[in-house]
Parts: sequence; structure tokens; C-alpha cells
Amino acid sequence: MDVIISGAGPNGLMLACELALAGVRPVVLEALPEPSTAPKANGLVGEVVRLVDHRGLYEALAGKPGPPLANSGFFPYAGMYLNLGLLDESPLYVLPVPQRKIVQVLTERAFELGVEIRYGHELVGLNQDDDGVTASIAGPDGAYELRTGYLVGADGAHSPVRKLSGIDFVGVTYDRRTLRMAHAVVPADWIDPATQGLKIPGHGVAFPFVGIRTEQGSFSYAPLPDHPPTIATTEWDEPPGDEPLTMDEMRASVRRVLGVEVPLGEPSGDGPHLMNKLSKGNTRIAAKFRDGRVFLLGDAAHIFAHGGAGLNLGMQDAANLGWKLAAEINGSAPAGLLDTYEAERRAAAERVVLYAGATNALLSPGSDVTALRTVFGELFNDAATVRRFAEQIAGSDVRYDMGVDEPHPLVGKFVPPLELVTPDGSLRLAELSRTARPLLLDFTGGLSRFQGAVDVITADPIEGVPAAVLVRPDGYVAWASSAEGVEAAFERWFGLAANHV
Repeated sequence: MDVIISGAGPNGLMLACELALAGVRPVVLEALPEPSTAPKANGLVGEVVRLVDHRGLYEALAGKPGPPLANSGFFPYAGMYLNLGLLDESPLYVLPVPQRKIVQVLTERAFELGVEIRYGHELVGLNQDDDGVTASIAGPDGAYELRTGYLVGADGAHSPVRKLSGIDFVGVTYDRRTLRMAHAVVPADWIDPATQGLKIPGHGVAFPFVGIRTEQGSFSYAPLPDHPPTIATTEWDEPPGDEPLTMDEMRASVRRVLGVEVPLGEPSGDGPHLMNKLSKGNTRIAAKFRDGRVFLLGDAAHIFAHGGAGLNLGMQDAANLGWKLAAEINGSAPAGLLDTYEAERRAAAERVVLYAGATNALLSPGSDVTALRTVFGELFNDAATVRRFAEQIAGSDVRYDMGVDEPHPLVGKFVPPLELVTPDGSLRLAELSRTARPLLLDFTGGLSRFQGAVDVITADPIEGVPAAVLVRPDGYVAWASSAEGVEAAFERWFGLAANHV
């Protein structure tokens, strides 16, 4: 067996699909007896939306055909909002879809690709050596062992793989705040027809997903399809309590934060319905993402006290690791390729730490924070500032080091959403990326000799795009130039020198 993945959430399933596309059939272990339907993430934000489009998953997730569109309206940031309409082109893609549907779609794709998922099978031990990993598993029929070449922990913030490997989870715990979240019914006449926000006496309209900050805490209203709106509050310096959240407690928290009564009703219909209270928050990054033949990704590798970026980060971890691990297993990886997984994805995680820390600071109580928020509100009238924050939220500010001297601005970034005119007609680049193969976009017609090593796509030149662009399977540009040098990029990323092609 080549790979065991611990965890059948979105990140583990995404990795399983990536490996299967490259000819590797992993086994996925999931401790739960069936896919979870518990309310968790409410959508995909950032570059991950374009990633799922590159894999042909967008239509199944969005429920409609066509390419994803970047949000050009307002987007929340720390209880304020970014006016993306100030930008000529927004970098921020948003796909509101509950996590249970993401799991459903990825599970179906994994089965289509021949992936084996073992529900009710929990990893309880591991022992690795130079040649592989022995996994100890507790299954419905008893304990057993599996031998594998590699083991990947996609098993959440309390990752057994991380703990069994002895990898430290470095960071901080925020113990001042209490976060409450609940699905609740609100009166129809409280909904503003123009904005779909919630009209609150004394506060105006709470715009969807933007929220309201007061000196007592913060409040947000999040209407999403397929379930009642999510009401959330954050309060500070409350005494700890382990009692399960109730709707009465949720109403009382809203009253303390806003100073007014908001009529919240119990949801009806099929559940499960969200009713959750968290008294602490953590921002942590694993001391290492790789320990020999063991890898971590998603929440097993990084968690953040301010949510919203988790799936953008974790599913891109999977896309980054998948093709590299498959190349190592298939014997085509150049030396050091697997080491680039941690180097690239740690940099992305550290950017999210910065984002989470800044967001938490701006939501904190105090008149000095209120003054700082006023300054930020003025800065958010500047298009360049809005773009910088939008790129940080989207993850498009991350640029990998591709080992290229004086690289073109495209190099190291997720490839733009290009429309290509080819001999076979007009195609979106995303439509050519379904197989997770590396692509060489040839706008000169002279690079056909590389066909087979990668998929060479001959197309008409595009203004502002170099004569040739090499795109890795994860969608990031490895090389782009109008000059020579593609051979070196091939050798660096795919182990293919020019005389081997």
C-alpha cells in the first residue's frame, strides 16, 4: 500500500482525489461510522474556489454551471467591510456551500476514482522506519495493522497522527473570549429586502456576514442556503462554563452585546442544527509538516482563532502535496520535491496567522481599538488598501519561490483564469486542468517536443501573457517567459531534463 490518509473530511478527501488522479490509490481511514453532517464551515473563500473549478467540482458544489465569479460587492473584515467595487477586478472568489455538501461531493468523486474509504476505522498507533509506516487501527471487527509507504494526517485540530508522531503544535490560546453560534429563525419583517440583512433597532442593518462590533462584543448574521441563518456572538472575559448552549443563552448573549432584544426562534425541520459554544480559541502551527514518511495537512497542521480561511488553506495543502507525493511514489520526482511541500504551505499558513491576529485585535473591546477601527474604516476607502486585504483573505498574496531569477510576475502565483483559443476551439484553462496534469501553455507553436512529459496546449497569444507558461498540477505557475529556460523548470519540478524529453 502506498498511502494511508487519516481523516475523511474535505482535506483528506481532496488529497485522496489528487493522488488517484496521478495513479495512486490511497486508503482513507475515518473514525466516524459515516460521513459527518454536523454544521461546520459554511463555504469556500479564496483561491480554493478556483481550485475546485480546475478539478471540475464547481458545478456539483455550486448547483449551477459556469466558471466561478469573483465577489465584486462587499466582503466582511473584522466587523467592517471591504468595498470590492472599488477594484477593477476582485481577487476574492466566494462559494457559499455547507461543509457537509463539500464532503458529499468529494466522497462521490473519490469513489469514482477508485479510492477506498473505511468508515469506523480509527488510527490508534503508528511506527515508521526508513521503508514505510506501520499503522495500528481499531476497526468495527477489531484491531489490525496496515503497512504503507506514507501516512498523511488530515484528521483535524486534535490530530492523532500529529500526536502519535510527537510533533509539537506551536502557538497561543486565547482564553478571554467566548464564541456562541446557533441556527435560529428570525422574524420575516426584520429582514431588509434590499440587502437581506437583519434590521436591528438602534443599530440599523446587520449586513450578511459583516457583523456588528460593540464595546461588549460582536454580533453577526449569516443567511445561507439549506439551513436557518447562523447567529453568532463573541463576548470577552466571561467566567468559564461547560454547559451546552441553549437558545435562551443565545438570546441573552445577543442582548448583552447589542443592548436590545432580538427575537430568535428555534429552528424546525431536518437537522442537525448548529448550537455551539467555544470558550477558547487557538492559533497554532505544527512544528513541522513532515516527519520522515508522515505528513500533516489542514487543521492537523494549522488552526486559527479567527475562522474563515481553514478550507482555503487545507484543500490547497492537499493539492500541493498530492502531485508531489504521487511523483515520489511513481519514481519521477526530482530530489527535494517533497521538501517543498512544507516550505510552500508553511508560508501560506503564516500569512493566515497574520490575518487571524489582526482580525482578533480589531474585534477586541476598548476605546483604543475603536479608534483603530475608525482609522481602518478610512483606509478602506482606498482601492490599493482594499486590494491588499482582499488578496490576503483570498490567499492570492502568497507567492511560492520557484527558484527562478528575476521571475515574471505570474511565477509563483495561482495561474490567472485564462480563456484560450486553441486549434480545437475556445476553452477555459480550468477545463484543461481536470486531470491534474502539468500544463505547458505554448503561445509560440514551437514547444510540441515537450508533449507527453506535460500536456502542451498550443493557443493564440494573449496580451500581457508571456510566450510560454508552465503550470504545475496544483495550479501554480512554475515558469513563464518569452525567453529560454523552460528546460530548467522542467528539471526542477518534474525531473525532466531537456535531453530526457
